[in-house]
Amino acid sequence: MLLNIVIGLATMTVCLTLQSVLIVVALRYYTRHDVMGNNPTAWSILRVLNAVMTLLVVGNLVQLFIWAFVFRLLGEFDALDVAVYHSAVNFASLGYGDIVMSERFRLLGPLEAVNGVLMIGVSTAALMTTLQDAYNRTRAARSGPG
Repeated sequence: MLLNIVIGLATMTVCLTLQSVLIVVALRYYTRHDVMGNNPTAWSILRVLNAVMTLLVVGNLVQLFIWAFVFRLLGEFDALDVAVYHSAVNFASLGYGDIVMSERFRLLGPLEAVNGVLMIGVSTAALMTTLQDAYNRTRAARSGPG
């Protein structure tokens, strides 16, 4: 059990670091593209917000693959596509149970689910921050000074 916790926490640390970096990149991208200006268009706002969302989703997908590679390195799955599928089910906390890990490493599944729930939540929070800021800035720009 201790080995599972060590492997799981190490993998979660890598995932958290990756997602943190991508959130910083996404938020910097958002703040550097002042699309709100005097007369923001829906297209300019959507383009920037979609770029932020894409970066955050890519971060979650990369984490899913990191877990799949860990499962492969541990010898849990022979094929990468099976490891990725199992990882996706865990990361999204669906818990289908159609593919299970060996008793030795099965605690990694719930640890990945915790990681997935946290990282999807962090991504959602970052996206909501940008959406709220875009809305507030758009409203302020359209209502004019004062």
